[in-house]
Amino acid sequence: MDHDAPLELAGAMLPGRLFLAPVAGYSDAAYRSVCADHGCDLAFTEMVSSEALTRGSEKTKPLLARAENEKAYAIQIFGSSPTVMARAASMLEGYAPLLVDINCGCPVPKIVKTGAGSALMKEPARIAAIVRAVRDSQGAPVTVKIRLGWDASSINYLDAAEAAVGAGAAAVTLHARTREQGYSGKADWTALKALVEASPLPVFGSGDVFSADDVARMFAETGVGGVMVARGAIGNPFIFAEAKSLLRSGRSLEVGWAERVAAARRHYELSVRFLGERVAGAEFRKAFCAYTKGATWGAALRAEAVKASTRAEWDAVFGAWEARAL
Repeated sequence: MDHDAPLELAGAMLPGRLFLAPVAGYSDAAYRSVCADHGCDLAFTEMVSSEALTRGSEKTKPLLARAENEKAYAIQIFGSSPTVMARAASMLEGYAPLLVDINCGCPVPKIVKTGAGSALMKEPARIAAIVRAVRDSQGAPVTVKIRLGWDASSINYLDAAEAAVGAGAAAVTLHARTREQGYSGKADWTALKALVEASPLPVFGSGDVFSADDVARMFAETGVGGVMVARGAIGNPFIFAEAKSLLRSGRSLEVGWAERVAAARRHYELSVRFLGERVAGAEFRKAFCAYTKGATWGAALRAEAVKASTRAEWDAVFGAWEARAL
């Protein structure tokens, strides 16, 4: 497989095969922009509530913002009602997403108790109804993100994928864990391979991708058509460029501290642009903690970062990072 090759999905051309997953609280426009700078081929928005969107919630609009350097992006929506999901999807056409993705995998209790997210894994027929409704309501190809099943005793990803594809989904992403596992335990990549072999359409893989080596191994071991990086990209936008280098030449890139500081600074500045200084000042703290994870002097920096709010305070934090790195 040519991992750099574009991929066509129902008439939409994906520019490549390395994707940023929809990660709640992280994959906003600012961070998607930084990831695009570092080789991400297509990024998915944070999941958007179909109920909130159709009710005109002001909190929903920032989730749909698109960065200027994003040539294309995908919007993920969640819900349990085919009618509401269709209405929400029709409202996305003005944003011109390359794909509309349906969340059938979120394990968070407040999502599951509404019948959405991974609760849908209990009802493949409902997944099919939602896919069909969303497909018929707008023009972008529809993709679906699923899990192995609800728990170890109800592994039904093949049935869920078949239902989605039969209803018109253009591709399926499998996070190879059950809802019961959440984000713990080990992702079952053998299930990814089984789904690839069973599916007539492209399958994207997700789960336990934390490095360029993991990306390369997932392609090699499972045969997926694309790799979706979630937690492995938090604070590490370089994983996309590193993986591309490894896949092309057999060598991964070396990312120095100066590049990390520059990426984090850009991320912060973009956050201010999209969210405003006050909100960005608080929201960026968790991102900064991720950027400095594992650094020997990271704890001291994070102690300063959790108190930073204004641009001046954040400039001081970045300056302290540079001084320690030097």
